[in-house]
Amino acid sequence: MSLARLQSRAPNGLDAPPVCVEIHLSGGLPSFTIVGLPEAAVRESRERVRSALINSGFDFPARRITANLAPADIPKQGGRFDLPIALGILAASGQIKPAAADLPGEYLGELGLGGELRSVTGVLPSVLAAKSSNCTVMLPEANLAEATLVEGASLLATESLIQAAAHLSGSVPIAEQTGGQSPLQPKERSVGRDLGDVCGQSFGVRSLEIAAAGGHSLMMVGPPGCGKTMLAERLAGILPDMTSSEALATAAVYSVSHLGFDSRYWQRRPFRAPHHSASAAALVGGGPRVTPGEISLAHNGVLFLDELTEFSRHVLDQLREPLESGSVTLARAERTVRYPSRFQWVSAMNPCACGYNGDRSGRCRCTSEQVRRYQSRLSGPLIDRVDLHVRLQSVDPIALQADKSPSQSSAEVKGRVQSARQRQLARTGRINACLTQKELGHAARLDSVSQRFLEAAVRQLGLSLRGHYRILKVARTIADLEGVDTLGEEHLAEALQYRATQQLNPGSLN
Repeated sequence: MSLARLQSRAPNGLDAPPVCVEIHLSGGLPSFTIVGLPEAAVRESRERVRSALINSGFDFPARRITANLAPADIPKQGGRFDLPIALGILAASGQIKPAAADLPGEYLGELGLGGELRSVTGVLPSVLAAKSSNCTVMLPEANLAEATLVEGASLLATESLIQAAAHLSGSVPIAEQTGGQSPLQPKERSVGRDLGDVCGQSFGVRSLEIAAAGGHSLMMVGPPGCGKTMLAERLAGILPDMTSSEALATAAVYSVSHLGFDSRYWQRRPFRAPHHSASAAALVGGGPRVTPGEISLAHNGVLFLDELTEFSRHVLDQLREPLESGSVTLARAERTVRYPSRFQWVSAMNPCACGYNGDRSGRCRCTSEQVRRYQSRLSGPLIDRVDLHVRLQSVDPIALQADKSPSQSSAEVKGRVQSARQRQLARTGRINACLTQKELGHAARLDSVSQRFLEAAVRQLGLSLRGHYRILKVARTIADLEGVDTLGEEHLAEALQYRATQQLNPGSLN
């Protein structure tokens, strides 16, 4: 038999289209050709496969070898096709004797020169797709922890080419494992970042609790050293624990990213804080392989942009659509890839170039024109998409020493956040920040007095229709934290604080 066929999967964002690896041995001068739109890493598998076969004790056929990766119009990336190519050569040359030319199951794995199997990226989407096709997947032992996250998946973990060949020949079968039977346990979270460490910023802590309870975006404006970064770093610690579906969706994004899946962070909400020099491709995603960006790596977690005005305005405006839709679609000449990006956006900035505009210390010497130019680095449409605008003041050290009241711990706040989230999910099936206009109309009904109060406030503040709906969403979250069903003026009044006290006026920005 000079022909062998094996099945594999190509990486394409969170999709894993099937790829048929066909190996044909024919007469003629010895050669080894790989066709089917392979990139450089796939073409280089010729040398890895040759060395792995020889060093594993097999014969490398002195014949004309053609490896076809079909379909030919899908780009092939990485070293995941090494294992199926090597096994196909062994089957086509008769060194292993399967019952038919088509070997059963699917195969993933990169080969070392000594024949050992190395881990590959994007295993989780491939195993999910293989499970839907009722196929068993042979993959490296190093990827087993990631693959077992898929409940019901049929897996064959191998350490070397020799072990894989022995299984296919029937001499030493590999024990089949089923995903989901030994799930990873979430690692204990770090106790170093607790809200109990935050002193003198009760307004900031309150806004953080509201943001966590409703999934709202938050912008903190204040002088240097007032605690903006400290508060943001503690948001992930008060968010509810991830569900299994959320954890799997986040793990799938990391599986196809340059970071790869790390079992230490299983069921831990991601906290991403890119530097302000990040490019649009780094933040949103892209590049030659169309990899996920920071907004997708923060899926089901927190994206923190510190020193917001130092980011390029062009880069920040890339956030506008993902903030509304919860996903980003990256269109390129060869492919279109969609990544989820349902993140909680938190940002921090100074009110002016020197950082002390409006501070009680009176240290600011910036003119009104300088302040306006500094704030105009942000576009009005982007600011309008922020639910909570929080103006923080510097903490008085003397007053802080005199204040002996205990601070609330993250565990206490997290308990209230979880209760509020449960009320929201029971009412509409989603958190308040994601409510549609129709759902918000049912969830945030107002009596005539509260309606007139809100209308007067909207007119006085000059809010947009989007700002009006965001006030209702925040007020609904405040009521959920109190455990009440009916919105009142007190809930609207507190929600309006996070619009009325903002130092940035979206209407005045370009």
